[in-house]
Amino acid sequence: MTDLDVAVVGAGIAGLATAHALVRAGRRVQVFEAAGHVGGRMATVRRDGYLVDAGAEMIPTRGYPATWRLVRQLGLGPADAPRVPGALALWRDAGYREERYLAVALTGWPRYAGYQDPAVLPLYEELVVTGAWWDYVDEVAIQRIGPILRGHREALTPVIRAWSTDADPWKRRTAVICQVKAKGDTDLALLADCIAANAADRDFFLRKAIGWALRDYAWHDPRWVRGYVAAHPELSALSRREALKNLR
Repeated sequence: MTDLDVAVVGAGIAGLATAHALVRAGRRVQVFEAAGHVGGRMATVRRDGYLVDAGAEMIPTRGYPATWRLVRQLGLGPADAPRVPGALALWRDAGYREERYLAVALTGWPRYAGYQDPAVLPLYEELVVTGAWWDYVDEVAIQRIGPILRGHREALTPVIRAWSTDADPWKRRTAVICQVKAKGDTDLALLADCIAANAADRDFFLRKAIGWALRDYAWHDPRWVRGYVAAHPELSALSRREALKNLR
């Protein structure tokens, strides 16, 4: 121990970076760590043939100058790091709302049409939960998740039904409106379940969503919508007004 200049306690990313800087400055350093691995919360877990990153998962290309200086000191650069898919990277790194609009639009680029299946749902879930406002959520719900639901009903129906009772109100809004524009392809049992799960909620955006979903389906089957509204007095006045707006 007498040969040490500095003892660093903890081999998390901060401890390792500190030790690296001290060694570069000519100090004699030893790092002590009680856990069985270095990296602290950052770790890669091998499970069932997959590699799962724990802790930090990405470094934006903008900002974090100290982190990128350290990366370059280690002989690496941005080109050596695995890239997060373009739309998600743009979304996470956005400094302006317009950049997030572009990220959402990018997910609908024809080049990505082959990826519109249940495997992409975690991406859309992140956009819904972290976007948390109608101008992001509605586009994702109707233009992205809706078509996947119609193309993969067996896989998506239980997911959407679960979202309808989720603690996150934007996932619930997504569940209610994701069949807007589906017309005759609307799963009425699913729509009714998603509405019933949220009919008593006082949230404006959920009440508006319920009315919107019913109003849209009324263009295809006005009789069904009239009957549904009449049979469900628990619907809020806002939901009822929106549902019947175009019916005479």
